[in-house]
Amino acid sequence: MFDKLFGWGKKPAAAPDIVFGRYSDNNKSPEKVSRWTDADNLFKEKKYPESIDAFFDYLRDDAAGNVEFNRSGTDFSFAIYQGSKIVRGQGTDTHLQAEVALAKMPQPSVPVMRRLLEQNFLLYYSRYALQQDRLCMRFDSEINMANPNKLYYALKELATKSDKQDDLLVKDFSSLQTLDTDHLMALPDSEKEVKYAFVQKWISETLQYVQTLDPEKFSGSIAYLLLALAFRIDYLVCPEGSLQADLEKIPVIFFLKDEKPAVEKNNNMMEQFQQWQQKPKEEFFINLFRNKSCFSIVAPQTQKTVIDAINAANNNVAWYRDNNYPLIGNQICEYGISYCQYSYSLPSPLSSLFRLFMQVNYSDYFMALGFETGLYDSVGNKFNSDAILADIEAIQNGWKKKYPVMVFNLSNLKFDSLLNFNYSFTRELETLNFDPK
Repeated sequence: MFDKLFGWGKKPAAAPDIVFGRYSDNNKSPEKVSRWTDADNLFKEKKYPESIDAFFDYLRDDAAGNVEFNRSGTDFSFAIYQGSKIVRGQGTDTHLQAEVALAKMPQPSVPVMRRLLEQNFLLYYSRYALQQDRLCMRFDSEINMANPNKLYYALKELATKSDKQDDLLVKDFSSLQTLDTDHLMALPDSEKEVKYAFVQKWISETLQYVQTLDPEKFSGSIAYLLLALAFRIDYLVCPEGSLQADLEKIPVIFFLKDEKPAVEKNNNMMEQFQQWQQKPKEEFFINLFRNKSCFSIVAPQTQKTVIDAINAANNNVAWYRDNNYPLIGNQICEYGISYCQYSYSLPSPLSSLFRLFMQVNYSDYFMALGFETGLYDSVGNKFNSDAILADIEAIQNGWKKKYPVMVFNLSNLKFDSLLNFNYSFTRELETLNFDPK
């Protein structure tokens, strides 16, 4: 029966082309990293065209196709994809400029211009601009001042800020119209239906379970459940636009240092999820699409910071395991690594291991999306251990060149229960060494 249901014992099928999680640029190969060094050295030698070429070669993720660069003599042009926006630029041997279109404003609007004027004070390299009826963001620099470090952070600011602001502007001001979004790739309706159904399922199940817990005695547990839910939706569903902005409000409620008691924070987070449940399916569908990105919206952190976050969560698991609260224990294990995935730009092998963790814990979701190999059957408490171990080995082997001392000890994994698996898996993540070659 399990062979028929999960495809165990069969040759692994090709996984559907579905993206999980936000893009991270913390995935450069040693060859790409060397191009940054080339760009820096060439700039210091005042070989500016060669430095520019090396910089854009470093920036481009060949697999993602997120950067286009063309040169003709001393002139060059480029396009950088970041979510719903495209940064387009050109340059010569003396000057570089870049621009991204935010929205169309058919009629002048004082509230819109006031918003952009306020936002200008938060920018370091770029600026908002109005060209006829087009709201834009722009950056320019003399080539002899465009060292790789300045270029990287300027283009990142331009790309990431515009990607967020265009959706918020159109949402907040009905007079504005979307602009320059033809490059976005629509998701199949079947994929949208699955994502909508599981978001509703996860929210309902979590809120119903929270109602069975004492809000005072279990305030910490409830916070773990709600935050893990927010991070799960962000990673597994990847909502965009206004939906993403609404989701990002939930962790802010908890982590904001406002002296509010935990119970009140939990209630406020639950209210946000209840509002999510009430969103029309059409609004949900509009904010699900596929795109390409060049920059991570979060920054890398030290290995110790990541380890400490996972360890802090795992240290709270024992009481729930010993007192028969396996669901809370599982969610705490998930919280530790999902918090890191949500908050930091992680090394790619760690992100791949997190995806494997989520595929074990939410096998029904992955299979509903078209993945044919089930990794865990909750009804029979049965793991597809061979596939899990093979995936871990493949991840290690794929990144051995960049992280030669990263070793996941497979013998430490436990397959007798989901909680023991999650605990042993995340404990092993704490030991991984991501020192580069």
